[in-house]
Amino acid sequence: MSSEGIRVRFAPSPTGPLHMGGVRTALYNYLFAKHNNGKFIIRIEDTDQKRFVPGAQEYIMDALSWCGIIADEGPGIGGNYGPYVQSERNDLYKPYAEQLVTDDKAYYAFDTAEELDAVREQAKQMGMPNWQYNSITRTTLKNSLTLPADEVQRRIAAGEEYIIRMKMPRNQDVRFEDEIRGWVVVNTNNLDDKVLFKSDGIPTYHLANIVDDHLMEISHVIRGEEWLPSAPLHVLLYEAFGWTAPKFAHLPLLLRPDGNGKLSKRDGDRLGFPVFPTNWHTAEGELYSGYRENGYFPEAFINMLAFLGWNPGTTQEIFSMPELIESFSLNRVGKAGAKFDAEKTRWFQQHYLKATPDAELAQLLKKEFNLAESDEKIAQFCHLMKERATFVKDLMAEGKYLLERGNGFDEQTVSKKWKPESGELMTAWKERLSAVNDFTPEILETTFKAFLEEKQLGIGAVLPLFRLLVTGAGTGPSMFEIAAFIGKDETISRMEAGIAELK
Repeated sequence: MSSEGIRVRFAPSPTGPLHMGGVRTALYNYLFAKHNNGKFIIRIEDTDQKRFVPGAQEYIMDALSWCGIIADEGPGIGGNYGPYVQSERNDLYKPYAEQLVTDDKAYYAFDTAEELDAVREQAKQMGMPNWQYNSITRTTLKNSLTLPADEVQRRIAAGEEYIIRMKMPRNQDVRFEDEIRGWVVVNTNNLDDKVLFKSDGIPTYHLANIVDDHLMEISHVIRGEEWLPSAPLHVLLYEAFGWTAPKFAHLPLLLRPDGNGKLSKRDGDRLGFPVFPTNWHTAEGELYSGYRENGYFPEAFINMLAFLGWNPGTTQEIFSMPELIESFSLNRVGKAGAKFDAEKTRWFQQHYLKATPDAELAQLLKKEFNLAESDEKIAQFCHLMKERATFVKDLMAEGKYLLERGNGFDEQTVSKKWKPESGELMTAWKERLSAVNDFTPEILETTFKAFLEEKQLGIGAVLPLFRLLVTGAGTGPSMFEIAAFIGKDETISRMEAGIAELK
């Protein structure tokens, strides 16, 4: 463990938008750090300049901020271990690569891309399609292990391009204990001599992330399962430098809802749900939709993500961020891939909307729809409608009739419930309502029950007709609360207009 205790990092590459799988990795790192009173660091790993996408770093930081995943150290935040963008640390890496060459743990390779392509093609023709630059094939190629030392120095002095490759040992078992998967053993005969330093003077991910994790005193590397094949190389690099390796934990994949394959960035909009935290617009004008712009609360998004791979060991499903921090541990993260469930995500959203105070919902609704009514009135409206809504926009979609008189009536309710004698019955009920002075839900309900008893009718004979005349709908919140909300005059007026129209 580092001298500063628990220190973890989330290290995305700015090669595009942050997929929800990346957000989950960030979340688990954050929860683990906070649970253990440690530090959560964001580091931007932009060594792959060919795939760099302008705006991606800003997107990553904005998306994590919306999610409530706030770093202790990182770009724009600061810290004692910066810079936190790898391209700003570029001068650090070459001496470490050279040290490995000096220590006979790596070597210079002068083979051109064209020469290696020719070797691969020749191997393919010989029935070896998976050719690798490794401990066997390197003995016949142009590198500092096969060329005389003076030849190597001459090539370097002449400015000939070269790369630095890891000198993978022959037939050696690499063992490390994964915090999620237990012991992992890989034989080096199955590994190639990975490039550590490129001819353009930029380190590869493998070298840069090892050096940075060491210099930033990272205690635990918590990352996606896709990095598991690289872990043996990273373990060997720590050994080569004589450094203590951090503990590793490789998270399970996020799977499509049907369980067939990894959830990809193109699955979301194709299958009808977002896979990004916030909207991403490509340079070509293509839009990938995000949870924020689809109306989800960040708390619902985070609660859903937390359960994609982790379980608390209890029946509790609703967790605030502090509760997640308190409950989280890596030993409750599973190995198997986690299937994404869009309906479950909506369920979380619905819960959080219902739990949001009416006054807070009112402000969100007024902001989205620019409503003229008072804050108190809109808060009452939200109270009436939020039990039936999933998103803030649903409040208006489902309950607009509470704020303005609608046009038309639900045809199915009219055909089933409106009879020739309904007009006379509703007129009698309207007159009874006209006599009510205290137009509260409680008084209205008492008056309604008395009316039914007097007429010797069931609820179903009167209430659907009352709802139809006042709202135009067949279902909705309590009619007594609706009538009290819109007021006596508007209730009577709507009933009169409806009776006249349906006669």
